[in-house]
Amino acid sequence: MIRERAYPVDPWHIRETRLDLELMAQSESVFALSNGHIGIRGNLDEGEPHGLPGTYLNSFYELRPLPYAEAGYGFPESGQTMVNVTNAKLMRLLVDDEPFDVRYGELRSHERTLDLRAGTLERVVEWVSPSGQEIRVRTVRMVSFTQRSVVAFLYEVEPINSTARLILQSELVANEQLPPTSKDPRVAAVLDHPLQAEEMLEQRTGGLLVHRTKASDLRMAAAMEHLVNAPGKHAVTTEGHPDWLRTTVACKLEPGQKLRVVKLAAYGWSSNRSLPAVRDQVGAALASARLDGWEGLIEAQREFLDEFWDHSDVRVEGDPEVQQAVRFGLFHTLQAGARAEKRPIGSKGLSGPGYDGHTFWDAETFVLPALTYTQPSAAADVLRWRHSTLDLAKERAQTLGLQGAAFPWRTIRGQECSAYWPAGTAGFHIGADIADAVRRYVSATNDLDFEREVGLELLVETARLWRSLGHHDRHGRFHIDGVTGPDEYTAVVDDNVYTNLMAQQNLLAAADAAQRHPDLARKLGVNDEESASWRDAAAAVHIPYDRELGVHQQSEGFTRLAEWDFENTPPEAYPLLLNYPYFDLYRKQVVKQADLVMAMYVRGDAFTPEEKARNFAYYEARTVRDSSLSACIQAVLAAEVGHLELAHDYLGEAALMDLHDLHQNARDGVHVASLAGSWIALVAGLGGMRDYNGQLSFSPRLPNRINSLEFSLLWRGLRVRVEVSPEEVTYSLRNGGGSARLELLHHGKEVTVTQVKPVVLAIPPAAPTGPAPTQPAGRAPVRRANNK
Repeated sequence: MIRERAYPVDPWHIRETRLDLELMAQSESVFALSNGHIGIRGNLDEGEPHGLPGTYLNSFYELRPLPYAEAGYGFPESGQTMVNVTNAKLMRLLVDDEPFDVRYGELRSHERTLDLRAGTLERVVEWVSPSGQEIRVRTVRMVSFTQRSVVAFLYEVEPINSTARLILQSELVANEQLPPTSKDPRVAAVLDHPLQAEEMLEQRTGGLLVHRTKASDLRMAAAMEHLVNAPGKHAVTTEGHPDWLRTTVACKLEPGQKLRVVKLAAYGWSSNRSLPAVRDQVGAALASARLDGWEGLIEAQREFLDEFWDHSDVRVEGDPEVQQAVRFGLFHTLQAGARAEKRPIGSKGLSGPGYDGHTFWDAETFVLPALTYTQPSAAADVLRWRHSTLDLAKERAQTLGLQGAAFPWRTIRGQECSAYWPAGTAGFHIGADIADAVRRYVSATNDLDFEREVGLELLVETARLWRSLGHHDRHGRFHIDGVTGPDEYTAVVDDNVYTNLMAQQNLLAAADAAQRHPDLARKLGVNDEESASWRDAAAAVHIPYDRELGVHQQSEGFTRLAEWDFENTPPEAYPLLLNYPYFDLYRKQVVKQADLVMAMYVRGDAFTPEEKARNFAYYEARTVRDSSLSACIQAVLAAEVGHLELAHDYLGEAALMDLHDLHQNARDGVHVASLAGSWIALVAGLGGMRDYNGQLSFSPRLPNRINSLEFSLLWRGLRVRVEVSPEEVTYSLRNGGGSARLELLHHGKEVTVTQVKPVVLAIPPAAPTGPAPTQPAGRAPVRRANNK
């Protein structure tokens, strides 16, 4: 685990002031750079030592076998694993024939800085070689937001105490050796040398490699070029082999002289294009990068991020650690989706190989809400990718004997890749999560062209799934049986409340969209009878409720299950799934992550305030947060029901998930959903933002330890700013001119905001909340008062 405050608190930077070799893998995830198309882990420039090397292209994967102890009809037959592609990060330095290696000689200083406004990772090192030669190295790297295929590196080195002969070897390396990632020898064999060489080209200042995967049959190309600035005599040469290219720069420098090398790299891949086409694509990308040069790329990167932060920044006064962390979270959220462009967002983004690079419901439920209100084009592109996989989802539904579309629980290309059907196939709620993301995007943007081109069909096919998956009982109630909700410790149950309420919304959204676009609906085969059946099912959805306890049941019969013995569960037994059989977990009242509580956030319009308070207290005592997806949602509901200090505690946990490596698995990549969740915890939690039925509303309240909260978001083309203090809130518009008007609700009261005149309103006093809820023994979040 990363020690608390391993990175000094700074509002706009993540700085590593000393190198800890035991935390290499975790820091490589924290310092990963991406634009949603290309991702590079924060490995040292010289490649060694490393925790886990990694360079990734969105949706570039290899097929692998899925192991089963016993086969079954409808089980997915093949998995997909993100491939570590050709590495362009490597720049090895030799000083008078001695390799620059931080493990040898004397490392006088070593600092890395992730600049959240510049979009760069900078490294500054002073090192003394074993023979006493002193050098200073400064490197800067970036993955361009404005040029989708381009990665750029700046490498500067100068001798300090005496003349030095410097050799810089800059490389492209395919099929680099990786630490073992799977105990299954079949999987290990697939991932060992997954790339087959097709072409190698070398020039004096760079070159190109083209490779193809063995089973998935995807082709990729990587190219590099170097711009060298060195005083006096220097030599530049390139040599190549099928799996690697090396450009060598040799020079001799006096103290104070500096070698400066700019390395431009470009990536491209395709499942359809020919080798010449992919080769020419990366050649064109290099030409474009060369046209702008290093300074132009850096300037464009800063301009892109200036624009993003202008309408997306969140300012928190009173908790500088959370301030740093929420910006870090927004930056990684942007990196995951900015240039994904009709590709998925994996649960780790492109920061590491965790979960094989798969996308889950995390994307639509946690990441897309943040992007919808800050970078809506990125959210739309993810949903366009889902739409592009619709045929596969319909085929999956047919295999399962269902109508409509059954989207995969985990995937890269669109096929189901989960070998564990209780959490995978039975997790049907992902279809409603996708529908919810469609509804949210259209509501927030008024993009009716998107609804016609993409949204309507997604809504219709997911509604068809619910209508065929559920059934009306003899009393007319609509049930959805044998499903798994968000809580994976309670699997294959009847009438999961989250699933049922999300399905209800899905059915109504599909019927409403079909009514708005009757011409397109007819082309999709929707008639009045089908649309009416959706509305009938939605009206009759069964929501389990325990009248004796006065709480909703997470699923039918949940509150009658045996209680888990939390008092006698040792701290080292968490996460429970690694220490107890699922058979035991499934039979007890123990909750992995927010489920019923999640329903009260996304479908808060279906619960009364009193129900929310009782439900929250009941499930708080049974939720162990063995998932990184839980804390942010618990923060939102804690704030809504009046437990503001607890909300602050959960906010801290969500925001610091990776900076503190709270779940001890940041080595495999950052938790993008939890990082996006820190935005949700602040904006929807303390800011009280909701969007129910197209109505934007806010109910802000602050905990004692936060002095002010300010955030911006995009709503139907308007830039909305909300500034919250303990006693009042200011709503303002930053664009739209004098005619711009925003109708919103403030603590339930209608308010009109214009650009001409901000609206300042008092925050009403909170209703009495009663005693703070308790958590399972040893599972309470860390109090923020101890971290200031």
